[in-house]
Amino acid sequence: MDFQLFQLLLGLLGAGGISLLAYRFSLLTRSGALAAASLGTVVFGLGGLRWAIVLLVFFLTSSGLSFFFRKRKEAAEEKYAKGATRDAGQVIANGGVAGLAVILHFFFPLSPLPWIAFCAAFAAATADTWATELGALSNTPPRLITTMKQVEAGTSGAVSWLGMSAAILGAMAIGLAGALFDPYAAVQSARYVLTVITIGGIAGSLVDSWLGATLQGIYFCPECQKETEKTPKHWCGAATELLRGKHWLNNDLVNLFCTLSGTLTSLLVILFTGA
Repeated sequence: MDFQLFQLLLGLLGAGGISLLAYRFSLLTRSGALAAASLGTVVFGLGGLRWAIVLLVFFLTSSGLSFFFRKRKEAAEEKYAKGATRDAGQVIANGGVAGLAVILHFFFPLSPLPWIAFCAAFAAATADTWATELGALSNTPPRLITTMKQVEAGTSGAVSWLGMSAAILGAMAIGLAGALFDPYAAVQSARYVLTVITIGGIAGSLVDSWLGATLQGIYFCPECQKETEKTPKHWCGAATELLRGKHWLNNDLVNLFCTLSGTLTSLLVILFTGA
């Protein structure tokens, strides 16, 4: 059997098993499990074990935070468009850019840039997820990133010291994985890789917050008298009305821009540092 085909089949078995387990624990919906299994198959099948490890660091840590702190952040979830169980849209938004980077690696195996792009995308997704999951636990009200006005926990575009610290640590976690398992270690130093990926992850998280505070569609529930990302109906069942932002820019697209921004930032750092 061709080695590439064998690796794809092995990736399908591994990713399918992990996705099924996540579905059983209500971390993924059925569509989310299918999307995650497809992404994992592509990552392991075209990249290999090193690439799959970075994906697993993102998935396991982010899903773990969602699972263990689900009860603590229930009050804030009424503002979110979706619950803690991730669907296919969320999987694609967080992993789509990284998946494209793996495909580019397949066609350009000698270039280290797809590896940086891949890790930076997951660094941004991890930073954003950690900031959301842990920031909601802050004892002090967060502030809107654009005006620094105090807002309720869970408000789109809100930041806190706890959330920002979590974002930095999340970006560094992927940066560390990217440096430790870098298949191009002979041509780029571990410290440089860690720094570039971490910067990209933090930048992506900040873009996510800025979009959430400015352009993302935010709605109002007349029944609950609450702002929310959820439309056309709130969790209570009442129809929501557009309060600000663009109706087409939902949270999944914001997350996609987050990962894309993280990737582009890291690649620009490489461009301007001449590495």
